[in-house]
Amino acid sequence: MLCYVVLLVSFLSVCESSEFCSVNPGEVNNDCLETSKITARPRFLFYDVNPPEGFNLRRDVYMRLAVMIRKLSEKADWHLVLPPWPKLYHWRSRVSQERLPWSLFFDLESLQAFAPVMDLQQYITEYGVSSIEQVYILQHFKDDWAAGRFEEKQSIGICNETPPYVLEEDGRFSGYFWGFKNLTASNMACLSFHGRAFQLAKFLSESQIRTVMVDHAEVVLHESYGDKEYWQARRSMRFSKKLVEKAVKFRQQVLNSSDEADKTVRPEDWRKEKGGRTALGGPYLCVHMRRRDFLWGRPKEVPSLPSVAQQLRYHLSKLQLNVVFIATDAPDKEFQEIQSALSDYTVVKYIASEDELLEIKDGGVAIVEQIICSHARFFIGTYESTFSFRIQEEREIMGFKPDTTFNSLCGDGSNGSCKQPSRWLAVF
Repeated sequence: MLCYVVLLVSFLSVCESSEFCSVNPGEVNNDCLETSKITARPRFLFYDVNPPEGFNLRRDVYMRLAVMIRKLSEKADWHLVLPPWPKLYHWRSRVSQERLPWSLFFDLESLQAFAPVMDLQQYITEYGVSSIEQVYILQHFKDDWAAGRFEEKQSIGICNETPPYVLEEDGRFSGYFWGFKNLTASNMACLSFHGRAFQLAKFLSESQIRTVMVDHAEVVLHESYGDKEYWQARRSMRFSKKLVEKAVKFRQQVLNSSDEADKTVRPEDWRKEKGGRTALGGPYLCVHMRRRDFLWGRPKEVPSLPSVAQQLRYHLSKLQLNVVFIATDAPDKEFQEIQSALSDYTVVKYIASEDELLEIKDGGVAIVEQIICSHARFFIGTYESTFSFRIQEEREIMGFKPDTTFNSLCGDGSNGSCKQPSRWLAVF
């Protein structure tokens, strides 16, 4: 009898600390008493990324955590809660762009075919929980490479910077929390971290916390970059059907492009993709011409507009194409300058109407551009741009020959010969 009482108290203490297992006074909840059921109760990982990071880097961070949560879910009922998209630096239009759900940009069912994920709003709707039990602010060790070699390690300790969370009078921590003012945290700590995703998975699995958040999740490294599981995660990131339809319509009406003619037909389910090198692409060249911050951040890699026009003319002539699609953050004046320099060719870009912009936002416009570029006969990107890199990945998945994909514009003075992007080939 004494043994039963000790066990009962022990298990009730675990159950009462959880948002998902409650026990009324004087009652016994058998679900809480069975260890197998306790470990099977849902656990949720929330995350956020350094605010200045852009759309395409955030997609990469998602992949690191999706692979990790898939691993965790093999032994416990873990779910990755997707943070709503804030207004990002590159989203320049005046439309409202706060707390955008992932379902606006991506096919959630496709994501869930790889790992258990959900939008934050879905979590709030289903569970109604307004407090996260533990927040870990990830930070780099000050001496990450002091020994001259990679060493995985972690340590809870002093925060390198003032935390963006405030301890309130009620003992809870308030903070940004994606703009939800009623969302708080019970505990907060700074976790110096140097390592890959599975190291973080091990750390999380050693506790019984049901709701945990990692801030600055970009600190976590890929478990194994470029392997089969990496590409499975990447292939699962199918875009929302609405955005795909807009890209299909533009390709058909403006670029004389269709999946059947371009040999880019894909199965509805990414898990049925087989790989290969049979994609042809539409009868147009696509260039991603990054400007703005790259002009001063990477001046040697960003060519002048006359040089861009010269390089495009060379490739158009070589490929015997007459149409070029431009994805760019350049102002209209610069786009028109390229059009003028290539007046004997058709130079186009995707321009969303006001209604479309309200519907799909700047992020949706960028994705439509990426889809169009990924279907081109030939693609030229901007060196070390994550926007270009995401297009290269899409083209790898669809089965284009690498020579048509891994190309970058060359800076002035390079005589058309410059460092080209690394070739990360898809693994099926």
